[in-house]
Amino acid sequence: MKVREIMSREIESCAPGTNLAAAAELVWKRDCGALPVVDEGRLAGMITDRDMFIALGTRDRRASEVLVRDVVSDLPVTCNGEDDVATALRIMRAARVRRLPVVNAAGTLEGIVSLSDIALHAVSKGRSVSHEEVVNTVKSICEQVARMPVTAETGKPAALAVAG
Repeated sequence: MKVREIMSREIESCAPGTNLAAAAELVWKRDCGALPVVDEGRLAGMITDRDMFIALGTRDRRASEVLVRDVVSDLPVTCNGEDDVATALRIMRAARVRRLPVVNAAGTLEGIVSLSDIALHAVSKGRSVSHEEVVNTVKSICEQVARMPVTAETGKPAALAVAG
């Protein structure tokens, strides 16, 4: 099965100059967890609801004052609509992401394929991906990354505690 067959085509996106208040409203209205960031017709990045939350929680600024370009992740990992779904799962596992923008050769956004899309189309046997492949991808994504120790006195990572 090809990514093109199961990807979401009707997606919302934002521009680098969109503020986080407007981006959060799009996420809320569309009930999605991430927005592609499109600049001059090309995919420039992805911003997640988590990115927005952490940016606002650590900057002491209003959402209307912070721009997507100040928060957006680097150019995201992507796939092509002609990739098979198993390839998309391998990319998701390696990058530890739940969603992949689908772009054409020119870098133009064509859609998004999510882990949910793939799970809904998984089959036990046949040419598509198996339930086991989907579960293994979820496990890879959810594995805890080693975190820096936090000091009890400040609650900050140990490396930052000295700096204040």
